[in-house]
Amino acid sequence: MEVPEDPLKRFNIASTHTRAGSSQYQSKVIRMQVPLIQLQCGVNSYDWGKVGAESAAAKYAAATEANQFSIESEKPYAELWMGTHPSLPSKDVETQRSLLDLIQDNKALMSLKISEKYGEKLPFLFKVLSIRKALSIQAHPNKKLAEQLHSKDPKNYPDDNHKPEMTIAVTPFDGLCGFRPLKEITHFLATVPSLRKLIGEDAAKDFEDAVSGRETSSSAEDMERNKKALQTVFSALMNQDRSTVAAGAKELVASAKKEGELFAGGGGPSNNGKELADLVVRLNEQFEGDIGLFVLFYLNYVKLEVGEAMFLKADDIHAYLSGGKWHRFNICYRSSPLTKTLDIIECMASSDNVVRAGFTPKFQDIPTLTSMLTYSYAPISEQKMKPVDYPYVTLNRTAYSSSSSATLYDPPIEEFSVVKTELNDKGAKATFEAIDGPSVIICTAGSGSISVGPKTEKVKAGYVFFVGATAECVLESDSKSFTTFKAFCELSGKESANGTS
Repeated sequence: MEVPEDPLKRFNIASTHTRAGSSQYQSKVIRMQVPLIQLQCGVNSYDWGKVGAESAAAKYAAATEANQFSIESEKPYAELWMGTHPSLPSKDVETQRSLLDLIQDNKALMSLKISEKYGEKLPFLFKVLSIRKALSIQAHPNKKLAEQLHSKDPKNYPDDNHKPEMTIAVTPFDGLCGFRPLKEITHFLATVPSLRKLIGEDAAKDFEDAVSGRETSSSAEDMERNKKALQTVFSALMNQDRSTVAAGAKELVASAKKEGELFAGGGGPSNNGKELADLVVRLNEQFEGDIGLFVLFYLNYVKLEVGEAMFLKADDIHAYLSGGKWHRFNICYRSSPLTKTLDIIECMASSDNVVRAGFTPKFQDIPTLTSMLTYSYAPISEQKMKPVDYPYVTLNRTAYSSSSSATLYDPPIEEFSVVKTELNDKGAKATFEAIDGPSVIICTAGSGSISVGPKTEKVKAGYVFFVGATAECVLESDSKSFTTFKAFCELSGKESANGTS
């Protein structure tokens, strides 16, 4: 890790222009002696979001006094966005200039290399998601496909970027992620009559014959054959008309309610019958008769405990189902009342492209989804990430004695990584070494301060800060529990999400 001797000397934003009214411009000189910017971040309202003050995304947006945002009690709030994406760009609280404007004026804020590589835009989009009901069954396109979709249909595919993403559970959380091992899929084809009836006997038998004896083969030839068979049997389901799916769903839900723990042949090695029966009933209450009720037999059903994470590559299928279901998980988690409404922290390449095909009233693009997926199949244990201690931070004595920590979630791409920092006593301090890339930090619990050079700002739950490249950053707690998440980008030799290095 290369650190300039005096990084703060690099930051000095030169003369620029700001719009005054609709047609006049006035010169404005802004000098930034210290690359620490408090951000004003917006929140999206989607139907699946938690309602009113139950939404942590909304509470965090309202926490910043300059935001002039008031929470409507009957309105759903789904996602807090932190970044430069044009759909909901973050702003400097003090000057009201967009973060994009600032980093384009001064490339040193991100580092020259990162600015050049990622087109003078923040490489990642950082989010807080507050989930009330299932999100769509979806996948995100790779870079080449994103460019094609955006060119052909910019209304439904608003940018030309790919969107690999990482999800970190802050409260207990469940979802669907990637295709199940093939033996589990053949088990459900044999034990869920309404599923087999829906896709057709011929399609089910062809799949069983194609993968029989090769389900766990590591041969490249066998794996490719298995993926083609999986694509065929999955497409057979996805291409059914809605009335046929709705009729089949009635049979499926009736079986789930009647059979309980015996449902789906008692389940598979990953999920028992009662768990799957309850899931079918719950999702049908949200999206009655939806094709997603059958898709769940193809996909891994995963429960993430607090602190667990999963990484989703471009072209991987998934769906987030719910969060904060405390009755469903036996986990004790010390948190403020605010964090109990918070479901997941999400970080991704800076894109808003989604290919949907179930659990949604929005535009669905089934032909694109079924043709784009990787059809990789594996148990969920292989898709969960393994966080490690972050090596480039120094904890003071109070932090050590209170078991404070800095945990790194590091996906196999360059665009982003995330560090979760928990300072567990007043006076606990974490000093982060300078990195040659930008960071965005959000506080999710407690209070304290953030310092870069001589500049110190107060921090409380919902506050968001941008820290420029090559700047040492210090977090200090003034409460018994101070939790932050830091997303950052540093060119480290890992492969970029678009396949370049």
